[in-house]
Amino acid sequence: MSGQFELLKTRRFLPFFITQFFGAFNDNLFKNALIVLLTFKAASWTTLKPELLANMAAGIFILPFFIFSATAGQLADKYDKALLARLVKLLEIGIMLIAGAGFALRSLELLMFALFLFGMHSTLFGPVKYAILPQHLKEAELVGGNALVEAGTFIAILLGTLTGGLIAGLESGTLWITAGGLLVAIAGYLASRKIPNAPAPEPQLRVNPNLFSETWRNIAFARENRSVFLSIIGISWFWLYGALFLTQFPAYTKYVLGGTETTVTLLLATFTVGIGIGSLLCESLSGKRLEIGLVPLGAIGLTVFGLDLLWASPTLSPGAEPATALALLATPRVWRVLFDLCAVGAFGGFFIVPLYALIQLRSNVAHRARIIASNNIMNALFMVAGALAAAALLSAGLSIPELFGAAALCNAAVAIYIFKQAPEFWSRFVAWLRANLR
Repeated sequence: MSGQFELLKTRRFLPFFITQFFGAFNDNLFKNALIVLLTFKAASWTTLKPELLANMAAGIFILPFFIFSATAGQLADKYDKALLARLVKLLEIGIMLIAGAGFALRSLELLMFALFLFGMHSTLFGPVKYAILPQHLKEAELVGGNALVEAGTFIAILLGTLTGGLIAGLESGTLWITAGGLLVAIAGYLASRKIPNAPAPEPQLRVNPNLFSETWRNIAFARENRSVFLSIIGISWFWLYGALFLTQFPAYTKYVLGGTETTVTLLLATFTVGIGIGSLLCESLSGKRLEIGLVPLGAIGLTVFGLDLLWASPTLSPGAEPATALALLATPRVWRVLFDLCAVGAFGGFFIVPLYALIQLRSNVAHRARIIASNNIMNALFMVAGALAAAALLSAGLSIPELFGAAALCNAAVAIYIFKQAPEFWSRFVAWLRANLR
C-alpha cells in the first residue's frame, strides 16, 4: 500500500485530497449537527415534528443533485477544474456565514437554505473531484488515487457526522458549529489554492441551462461506452446499498442489538473502516493498474456478508434494558455483526474503486466531467428509490435484518445483470483468481 501513500507527498494530489476531505467533513458536520439540534430542540424552533424535519433535511440536501448536476458537469468541462475548486470553496465559506446567521436568528428557513446550498456545493464539486484525477495522475496511479479519495471521503463523513453530533450537544453549540465550519471551509480554500492547473478539455462549450435536456444529453454521453454506463449503474447501486445500511443503523441498534447511541457510532465506525481498508487494498490487489476483476469479488462479498448479517443478528428480549457499546462487545454475536459490517464495507471498496477508475479511463475526455455528473444524478436517483423501497418494505412488516438480507439478494441480482451485459468483468475475475491462486 506504500505506493498510493506516496501520492500524499506530491503537490499534484495532496492539496486536492485535503480540499475534498474538508469539503466532505463540513457537509456532514453541518448536516448532522442540524438534524441533532432539530431532533432535540425542535420545539423552540418550529411546531413541525422532529422526524418530519429530519426527512425534510435529507430531501433538501439531495435535491440540488437533480437540479445542478447537469450544469456542474458542463462547467467542469468548460473551465479549469482547479479554478472551479477554489470558487466552490469560497462558496462554502459564504454558506457557513449564512448558516451562522440562521443559528443566531433561530431561523429554520435560513438553516434549510444553507443545507440546500451545501447540497449544491457538493453537486458542483462532484464532477471536479473525479474528472481532475486523470489530469494529474498517471494511469498506473489512478487506482491508488481513487482508493485514497474513497477512503478519505468516508473517513471525512464519519468524522464530520460524529463531530457535528458532539458539538450540537454542547452549551453554545450553534456558535461552535459556525466557528468550526468556517475554519474548515477556510482551510479547504487555502488547500485549493495549491491545486495545480487542470485545463478545460472543451473551453468552447456553450453551457445549456435546460437541466432536463442537458441531463438526458449527459446520460447519452455515458451510454456511448457500455462498460462506462454499466459502471455508473454499479456505483449507483452501491450508494443505494450503503445508504440503506447507514440509514438503518440507529433503529437496528435500538430494536435489534438493544444498544445505546454509542453503539450507533460503533457500527458507523466499523462500516467506514471497512470501506477504507477495502479501498486501500485495491491498488496492491490490482497490481497498480485497472483490474475490473475485483468488481465481481466485491459483489460476492457484499451479498455473502449482507446475508450473514441477517443470520448473525440477535433477537432482542422484550423489556431488555439498553446496553452500552462496551457491554455489547462482551457478547460474541455482536462481534460477528461487526465483522459482517466491516466485511460489507471492505468488499464495497473492492466494488467501487475499480468502477470509478474505469469511468475515468474509458470516458471521452471532452465529456468526462459531464459523464461523472450523470453518475451523480444516477447516484441520487438510486438513493431516493432505495429509501422509498426500504420504507415500503419495513411498513409491510419486514424486520431490519430481513431488509439487509433482501438488499443482499438484490445485490446478487444487480451484479448478475451487470456481468451478463459486460462479460469482461467476470472473465477478468476468473483470470485474476487464476493469477493469484497459483
